[in-house]
Amino acid sequence: MGRPIPPSWPSSPTTAHRVGRRQRRRIARSLRGPGPRRRVSWLTWVLVAVLALLVLVVSAGVGLYVRVERQLRHTDAVAAYAGRPAAGRGTNWLLVGSDSRAGLTPRQRRELHVGNDQVQNTDTIMVLHYGEHGPTLVSLPRDSYVPIPGHGSRKINEAYADGGPELLTRTVEQATGLRIERYAEVNFLGVVQIVDALDGVRLCLAEPLRDERSGADFPAGCRRMDGAQALAYVRARYADPEGDLGRVRRQRQLIGAVADELAGSEAFLDPFRFRRALDAVLTAVTVDRGAEVSDALDLGWAMKRIFGGDGVATTVPVRQPSAFVSGSGSVLLWDENGAKRLFQSLRNDDPIPTSADK
Repeated sequence: MGRPIPPSWPSSPTTAHRVGRRQRRRIARSLRGPGPRRRVSWLTWVLVAVLALLVLVVSAGVGLYVRVERQLRHTDAVAAYAGRPAAGRGTNWLLVGSDSRAGLTPRQRRELHVGNDQVQNTDTIMVLHYGEHGPTLVSLPRDSYVPIPGHGSRKINEAYADGGPELLTRTVEQATGLRIERYAEVNFLGVVQIVDALDGVRLCLAEPLRDERSGADFPAGCRRMDGAQALAYVRARYADPEGDLGRVRRQRQLIGAVADELAGSEAFLDPFRFRRALDAVLTAVTVDRGAEVSDALDLGWAMKRIFGGDGVATTVPVRQPSAFVSGSGSVLLWDENGAKRLFQSLRNDDPIPTSADK
């Protein structure tokens, strides 16, 4: 027999239906016994979905990590020797762009305006430092006149031809007083392949640039350049009134453009484009024997910070951009006092002097 409805309750059918529904819920709870309700809330489903997505992302990340680790190429570049600078604070990378013609087809040689000679010099030499005060990228112009161990004073880019990555690393260490922990190198063909994998990069010129020896022929303004055009742009120096100093600025500009493309949303939203770019980078880049994938990720993150405005890109202070030295031709001389202050700041992981020339 059902529970009588109190006189104070309205005896309408609607009210009776609500009372019956309450009674059924109470009975169901009594049959279920004590404890929390078992209905799954919307919040639970959201958490399950998020965790499932996290598992998928981690799985993809692990697979990507393993793939990069398997494809990353290594070379002998960092070695111990008597008189090597002691380790300072932070981490120092030597970043090198070699003008090796290896792997170029005859057509690519014509398009890139390079001959058949097998030169092994370096067009780009940079020191990347990062520590507690953020990353700093310092360009060392290729015509810098410095002592090369065992070869006397010569242009710094000749160290690579004389003894490969190990001698170049040692030369930079001796010239700067910094210990180089890590090394990364990319060649002509690598630059072309990376830029082409990104479907080009956007570069802006304040003034027209024409250099027959590099193949550069660009009007002022912004344009999207393919790999061959971008390489011609950064190699040009004979028509540039700033010579080698102008070239290092364009090199940093290209690195920044590539970093923007790699870090942009389009690279991640288009998996095929991202895979092409990743494969091109892994094919083009060679690192030292001790470098691991985590080191390469640190390098990429530091470069992204620099060209995102959270770091400093500069050139070693210069005393004389064009001096003639018998046997070496036109060379670039550092401002010894300014260079010493700059590299001492990096060694101590201090903010670099404000007088550094960007």
